[in-house]
Amino acid sequence: MKKIIIAIDGFSSCGKSTLAKAMAKELDYVYVDTGAMYRAVTLYFLRKNINIDDKEQIQSALSDINISFENLNGINTTFLNDENVEHEIRGMEVSEFVSPVATISAVRKELVKQQRLLGIGKGVVMDGRDIGTVVYPNAGLKLFITADTEIRAKRRLDELMAKGMKADFQSIKKNLKERDRIDSSREDSPLRQAPDAILIDNSELNEKKQLELALAYAHERIVYITKEENRPIS
Repeated sequence: MKKIIIAIDGFSSCGKSTLAKAMAKELDYVYVDTGAMYRAVTLYFLRKNINIDDKEQIQSALSDINISFENLNGINTTFLNDENVEHEIRGMEVSEFVSPVATISAVRKELVKQQRLLGIGKGVVMDGRDIGTVVYPNAGLKLFITADTEIRAKRRLDELMAKGMKADFQSIKKNLKERDRIDSSREDSPLRQAPDAILIDNSELNEKKQLELALAYAHERIVYITKEENRPIS
């Protein structure tokens, strides 16, 4: 069967990464966590005290950043310049700063370039904010994930607490609303649903049901695209 690119976009803490990882595993595809890439850049900027209003500082910093992924004991793990930063990039300090960093055109251009390279050969599941609209506008399947803000905040709280990290529900909810505002209103590659993306509101769906639904859409598209590419030329 034909391997395709699956683009998953949506709001913060909607479970995009969880869904993307599960789909990649079921389909034997490569999973690319684009959100982790922006978080890694944000972490580097915070560590180096990069002024995000200084274009020269930003460009210089980007040339020193190398982001890669490794599967460690079944966990997709983010490395920043060969350092395992998977735990650190999920903290609130990075969460509160990642959206402003993601609005920077130079950052987006650099990471979009890397993301497109990762998709060569297809068989990729990629999640983020602009995958179906900018990175892969011709993706074989596009999904747009959303959920109620209260539910998203509760999920994020549970996730952080499970990792032993301190968190406050109201602070998380406020952070999510602000990230939604920034992501949706930024000038460069704003978060929006592609016209041909399938909307999934998972407010009332558990992970299993959402995965089953998404895989059904994926198999349908894979079969269709395979048939189209194998259709004899008349």
